[in-house]
Amino acid sequence: MADDRPDKQASNLPEDARIDSLEERLRRAQAKEAERTGANRPPPDKNEAAGSRVLSYLLGGVLGGAFVGWAVDRLFDTGGIALVVGLVLGIVGGFWSIVRFSSTQSGLGRDGND
Repeated sequence: MADDRPDKQASNLPEDARIDSLEERLRRAQAKEAERTGANRPPPDKNEAAGSRVLSYLLGGVLGGAFVGWAVDRLFDTGGIALVVGLVLGIVGGFWSIVRFSSTQSGLGRDGND
């Protein structure tokens, strides 16, 4: 079981010096932990986050439309027409989501004026 008494070096110091020593060790430990966990990293750039969101809208629309079209094609044996329709609808939906997102990010109102 661990000893609850401070080490010999700290016990020879006056009370305030022991507290200062403890606080300094605590600050070093917290700084080391923050460095290890990455808490000191700067926040992500807003433009980078917006670009990732636009990419996800586009890929999600295309891949989702292709999957739904493929599934309908397999289910009803339409010979690939449902896949093409699903892709087109996915692309249109992806671009529509991008247009809506970009119009809300630019600060424009419903009528297009500031």
